[in-house]
Amino acid sequence: MTRRRFIIDTDTASDDAVAILMALQWPDVEVEAITVVFGNMPVAQGSLNARYTVELCQKTTPVYEGALRPLLREPHYAYFFHGPDGMGDMRYPDPQRPPAPGHAVSELIRRFGEAPGEITLVTLGPLTNIALALNLEPRLAEWVKACYVMGGAACTVGNITPAAEYNIWCDPEAAQIVFQSGMKILMVGWELCRGEANLSDAEMELVYSFGTERAKFAIDCNKHAIDTNRKWLGDPGLPLPDPVTMAIALDPAVCTRRSRH
Repeated sequence: MTRRRFIIDTDTASDDAVAILMALQWPDVEVEAITVVFGNMPVAQGSLNARYTVELCQKTTPVYEGALRPLLREPHYAYFFHGPDGMGDMRYPDPQRPPAPGHAVSELIRRFGEAPGEITLVTLGPLTNIALALNLEPRLAEWVKACYVMGGAACTVGNITPAAEYNIWCDPEAAQIVFQSGMKILMVGWELCRGEANLSDAEMELVYSFGTERAKFAIDCNKHAIDTNRKWLGDPGLPLPDPVTMAIALDPAVCTRRSRH
């Protein structure tokens, strides 16, 4: 079986972790690297969360640390939504493996440059790492096979301001660079990640009833997000924007309608 090659760029908190878990377990996908950017969490915490998730899946995927802050602005973090550790304050143990040596931006350029047109990029956080890589190597836009971006609120009210979704709001200048680069991008906006995409209480109970370590992890690490979502947004259930994006990247057939922006 020919395995599809993925690289994931993430600001790893609870829903990112579920998306990473999905990709690491998908039978015909090889996640070759994970790069971490500021966003939901500072890079050091996001790296811990990504490496813990990799080890939970019994994988050895390298995790590279990247941009600590936006291109022009001060960084913001989503402790209010994901908890102080980004994982629902579940106090998971530190991973055994350290971050991989090297900077995320350099690794993105190297890995895509060595296999142009062969690797899919999935971004789950602010686009700062990708923008920095494009500034250093504009050919990256041609080398990426396809880029699935969790971000944007083109057809709905944003989750931070009326016009802005969190990942884009964190570094809009980086987003502009990426969207104008010529890269083949499929944007999975905030409007696709609410409503029917939310996990209901019954669905969460079903997942938890599987009784496996990973099933329990997928729900437990999102407990803070579940509570905050109900109090802050007034939404039932659990929104999982990063897993929605990853689901589309893993199986594009689940996306039944597309539009151009």
